Amino acid sequence: MEKNFDVVVVGGGLVGAAFALALKGSGLKLAVIEAQPPQVLPADDSWDSRIYAVSPGNAAFLKELGIWDEMAQARIAPVYEMRVFGDDNTAQLHFDAYEAGLSELTFILESRLLQNAMWQKLQAGAEIEMLCPAECESIDWLPDEAVLRLNNGDVLHARLVIGADGAQSWVRREAGIEAKPRAYQQMGVVANFATEKSHANAAHQWFRPDGVLAWLPLPDNKISIVWSVWEDKAQELIALPAEEFTVQVAEAGGHALGRLRLVTKPAAFPLRILNLDSMIKPRLALIGDAAHNVHPLAGQGVNLGFRDAKELAKVLRERGPFDCGDYHFLRRYERARQEDILTMQLTTDALQKLFNNSNPLLGALRNIGLSLTNHLGWLKNRLVQHALR
Repeated sequence: MEKNFDVVVVGGGLVGAAFALALKGSGLKLAVIEAQPPQVLPADDSWDSRIYAVSPGNAAFLKELGIWDEMAQARIAPVYEMRVFGDDNTAQLHFDAYEAGLSELTFILESRLLQNAMWQKLQAGAEIEMLCPAECESIDWLPDEAVLRLNNGDVLHARLVIGADGAQSWVRREAGIEAKPRAYQQMGVVANFATEKSHANAAHQWFRPDGVLAWLPLPDNKISIVWSVWEDKAQELIALPAEEFTVQVAEAGGHALGRLRLVTKPAAFPLRILNLDSMIKPRLALIGDAAHNVHPLAGQGVNLGFRDAKELAKVLRERGPFDCGDYHFLRRYERARQEDILTMQLTTDALQKLFNNSNPLLGALRNIGLSLTNHLGWLKNRLVQHALR
């Protein structure tokens, strides 16, 4: 069957789904292609080990889309404080929502909770055609359209294709956009724990000689950890018996929350940085991990993706008489996103290099810098304001 659309989104994950929902009511005919629906929410109270920190700005965006209020609020933890520790056991940096005149610094929630709410909203109504399960087998880039052939036999004609299919993007590759990711030779080890002491909705982060450890608050005295370590250390950690793994996590965090109890089995994912020469081509725009990757130490990966989705939807809504797949028109989106993406990549990359370096001079400078920043209110406020977006 041949079908015509203005915009076809390849990838129905968090960013692709948010973008499609942001275009509802725009007058554009939309389709979303996804290989498999999201994980069904379990009937029990088990927790997802994949956790996201969603900025207040993006929480407001999700609220506008009708997503935020559809999620079980008891499964979302606002963060009121963040305590960052250097690797000399003395340097500290403290962020406080109250001091900054804010309600919260960020929100911590499960991937499947957010994805399920988005999927329900996507399926409601007839404005967005959902093609699931379906996968793209080929794509032809023509002057006036892109032609996608799916494994179910459908042929889609689109004025604009959105690549929202993740870090290993098939769409990006088929468009001939060269991607040269730089691996950090590190992995992010994730797991959830129940804690003896209350976390009081505070996040903790330690810059350690073996990597960066973050404890993120979850509801009901639980935390999610992200431990970014060298690949061999990551393999050692996830191979440990549960009790030994728990001991190492507790010791690495200085037993800040007392005894820990493992709630979800640990998992690990590779870390890399990706900066493309271009996020667009004629008939194509990339968003989310298909367009950029960053180190997770600032928890900003999905937030960058949501801001991509919001900006591209805004540009398309305000397109006027322009062809939505025109390259020069799409440059508006690319120009609007360049500064935000580059700033976050440079910041996280510099911090990763600075704190994964054995040079004693750099060791002294980084800890002095951490303590100095803690005493410069204007600088702390600027950091907070950027994270709120």
